Amino acid sequence: MLEQLLIFTRGGLILWTCKELGNALRGSPIDTLIRSCLLEERSGAASFNYDAPGTAYTLKWTFHNELGLVFVAVYQRILHLLYVDDLLAMVKREFSEIYDPKKTVYSDFDDIFRQLRKEAEARAEEIKKAKQVDKPVSNNMGNDSGDGDDNVKVRKLEAHSKGSFVANRNAPAKGIANGKENGSSNNGAFDVNKLQKLRAKGGKKTDTIVNKVPKVETKKKITKKNRVWDDSPKESKLDFTDPVSENGDENIQIVAADEGESMMDKEEIISSESESEEDEDEEAEKGTKVETKKKGWFSSMFQSIAGKANLEKADLEPALRALKDRLMTKNVAEEIAEKLCESVAASLEGKKLGSFTRISSTVQAAMEEALVRILTPRRSIDILRDVHASKEQRKPYVVVFVGVNGVGKSTNLAKVAYWLQQHDVNVMMAACDTFRSGAVEQLRTHARRLQIPIFEKGYEKDPAIVAKEAIQEATRNGSDVVLVDTAGRMQDNEPLMRALSKLIHVNSPDLVLFVGEALVGNDAVDQLSKFNQKLGELSPSASPRLIDGILLTKFDTIDDKVGAALSMVYISGAPVMFVGCGQSYTDLKKLNVKSIVKTLLK
Repeated sequence: MLEQLLIFTRGGLILWTCKELGNALRGSPIDTLIRSCLLEERSGAASFNYDAPGTAYTLKWTFHNELGLVFVAVYQRILHLLYVDDLLAMVKREFSEIYDPKKTVYSDFDDIFRQLRKEAEARAEEIKKAKQVDKPVSNNMGNDSGDGDDNVKVRKLEAHSKGSFVANRNAPAKGIANGKENGSSNNGAFDVNKLQKLRAKGGKKTDTIVNKVPKVETKKKITKKNRVWDDSPKESKLDFTDPVSENGDENIQIVAADEGESMMDKEEIISSESESEEDEDEEAEKGTKVETKKKGWFSSMFQSIAGKANLEKADLEPALRALKDRLMTKNVAEEIAEKLCESVAASLEGKKLGSFTRISSTVQAAMEEALVRILTPRRSIDILRDVHASKEQRKPYVVVFVGVNGVGKSTNLAKVAYWLQQHDVNVMMAACDTFRSGAVEQLRTHARRLQIPIFEKGYEKDPAIVAKEAIQEATRNGSDVVLVDTAGRMQDNEPLMRALSKLIHVNSPDLVLFVGEALVGNDAVDQLSKFNQKLGELSPSASPRLIDGILLTKFDTIDDKVGAALSMVYISGAPVMFVGCGQSYTDLKKLNVKSIVKTLLK
């Protein structure tokens, strides 16, 4: 049974709901659909499942893009109603005829909907009965024809195998009888005389090769006598490290003098330079295409005026296909690129194309809006403000760094610590990677160079207990922030994922940062989705903590392959809070959304 059907505008104004149904929906499936699908550019999906306490709903929807209307049907997931898609199409067609932007009440649509629902249900029943009638007939016919085909195939195979056997059996006799005449025609024939001749030739060739080998070796020895490798000058040792004392005091002064200000506070200078370069490139392209534009101005104008008024799916497919390929070349996961194109197609289908505009430019503009909407954080990512709020409550702000092996968690943890130090924040590191050899020593080196206290308990300890004791120590010492380093783990390693889930559950950190490489493509989807899935499944809490933010590393090595940022944000919904772009402590910056979108669509 249909639970509810709503018609509302893209601005959120509800125009009509079915009063006959009148069922009170449990939970908030419509709000969740808007937040999770319509605003997140997942509107290309066929349906959306919503789980509420004691029930489970399936939601289906369609758009009228020209009028800006959304039609949503809600029904129990267990029912599998066949007429919902047909009903939504009929409701969309009928309601668009009576729609008036100035009108907000459509009580006269109740009778129309009642009739449409009866028609859709009757049509679904007819299709269901037709399928039940056709099934036994088609099965019997299929079995008879299938058996006949199988018998024919078996006979053909038997005849073919017998024929081939006879041919192979007779071939040697023909080959030996006919000799050279049938040698070329019967490739599979076995000729003893030919084999003996080949052996004789092979023996002669091998003898000649053996005789020639010593001569070749002597020539090589003569050429090698002139080469002397020991007279080359000695290479200087490639060691640029500073002289380090045990306490490392001298090194700390050098770092403070040379490193300077973190790039987190310089993002605007970088973005302006990149935008100006892109503007120059666009101007250069315009200058080269002036003549061609002058020549084809009238013809392009005529084509744009004579083009289709409303966009159809077939019109959008070429532009979307080219856009999908472009996104995939920029390292966007194939699944994500396909979903984005489906969402853009759903938002443009049926929309009226403006005068003097091309379909490709319209599709690109819609995709640009969608990408900006996805990459822009939906909540505040100002960590400094959150740190000061925790400081007022007299408790440390805890950040846990998680991720797979070798992505640079410890290095970027030190970068974040350096940036927080510049803003007069007292930081303490917690060495909770008790699994990898050398992990504690690596973090200890960063702490010594930055003059930051570190809490460590060595190896083979429970990371959750180490983190808990570190937070208690930070509370006693008055540290503002605790940065927790964890062991790298693959998303499929259940024991390590269980340990990570326990660490997060026991210590309730303020921020769970997923550290991921900017080099990954399709694997980004697998990593983030399974990390969130395992953290949810293995947590003993009813409302488990998932990933709150993303730190992208090795961003300086990817050139224009920036698609991993989009893939990670799309699959998790978590914002990119930091971007690592080098090996020094200052190489940490914020994500420039406009620059990323321009690079993706360039």
